[in-house]
Amino acid sequence: MKNLIAELLVKLAEKEATVKEQVAQIEALEIVVTALIRKLDPQQHREITTTIDSAMAHVADDDDDAQLLRDHIDRLLRHPRH
Repeated sequence: MKNLIAELLVKLAEKEATVKEQVAQIEALEIVVTALIRKLDPQQHREITTTIDSAMAHVADDDDDAQLLRDHIDRLLRHPRH
């Protein structure tokens, strides 16, 4: 029983480390994308936004994951980090 608990704790720690790594990667990408977006001229920004909006038009509206994705895209394109 102790071995099982120890094994489960090790697996949990490994998953937690993986999640931390993924969060760090996502945050790094967000910072890089935000910096790139801020360097675009207004016309380029509109073109990228239009292209993304067109791509997202094909995603189901009733999907919670799709709405979450839309919210994050909107935050990145329209309300980037300072």
